[in-house]
Amino acid sequence: MDAGYDALQSYVDKWLDAQPVQRVALAFVDPAQHPGHVALAAWEQELLAAAYGIREPHVAAAKLNWWAEELAAAPQSGGRHPLTRVLFDDERAARIGSERWLAPVLAAMAQLEEGTAADFAAQLAAASQLHGALAALETAWWFGEAASPERAARLATLAHLLHALRRLDDDAERDRLPLPMAYLARYGLSRDQLRRPGAARNAAVRAQLGELATAWREAGRLPGPLSVFRALEARDGERQAQRAAGASEPLETLQRPRPAGGLGATLAAWQAARHWHRTIAG
Repeated sequence: MDAGYDALQSYVDKWLDAQPVQRVALAFVDPAQHPGHVALAAWEQELLAAAYGIREPHVAAAKLNWWAEELAAAPQSGGRHPLTRVLFDDERAARIGSERWLAPVLAAMAQLEEGTAADFAAQLAAASQLHGALAALETAWWFGEAASPERAARLATLAHLLHALRRLDDDAERDRLPLPMAYLARYGLSRDQLRRPGAARNAAVRAQLGELATAWREAGRLPGPLSVFRALEARDGERQAQRAAGASEPLETLQRPRPAGGLGATLAAWQAARHWHRTIAG
C-alpha cells in the first residue's frame, strides 16, 4: 500500500478500539485488498464520534459541516482527509450518488439538539435517521445500489442504542438520555439516580434491554444483506444485551470489558464473508 493507505492506520485503530470484535473481521476483509471497506468503517466511527462524542453542539456542528464540505468536493478533488482519499480512490465511490454520501452527515447535524425520546419506539425512530443513512451508504458500497439496506439500518440503530445504554451513567447530564422518558417515569428515576446503582436503575436498564432483544429478533426477519462488519457488530451486540439482561447488575455487566474474538465470532465472520462474496458474484 502507498503512503495514502498508511495514513489510514490511526483511524482504523480508533475504530478497532471502539469495536474490538472487528479485529476478527479483518482476517476476512483484508485491508490490503479492500482498503475502501475498512476506510468506510473507520469514517463511520469518525462521524459518530463527532455526532455523539462532542458535548458542545456548536463544536460538533462545525466538525460535521467540515465533513459535508469534504464529501461534497471529494468526487472532483479526491478528498483532503486520509479516509476520504482512500474512499474516493475506489471506483465504488463514483457509483454512489452524492446525496447518499451526504445523508449521514446531514442526519447527524439534524439530531444535535434532540432531547430524550418519549418511549422506545420514538427513540428507535429518531436514531434510525442517522444510523439508517449510514447503513444505506454501507450497503450500497458493499453490495450495490439495488440491495436493500433495511435489515442493516435496523441493526445499526440497535447497536447504537445499546452503546448509548452502556454510557448511561456518563451521559446522565446530557439533553438526550439513553433511557426514554417513559422508563424514567415508570421507575421514578431522577438524573442523579442514573449515575448510581440501585433497584430502580436496574429495572429500567432491564426494560430497555428487553425492548432491544425483541427488536433484534424482529430485525432478523427484515430484508437485505449485511456487511461483514455489520454482521459481526450485530452478533456481538445481541449477545452482550442477553448477558447483561440476566445479570444482577445489568449496567455493570454491559460496561465490563469483554474478550474480542473466539471461535463463535470467527465462524460468524467467515459466514458473513462467504455470503458477501456469493452476493456480489451474482
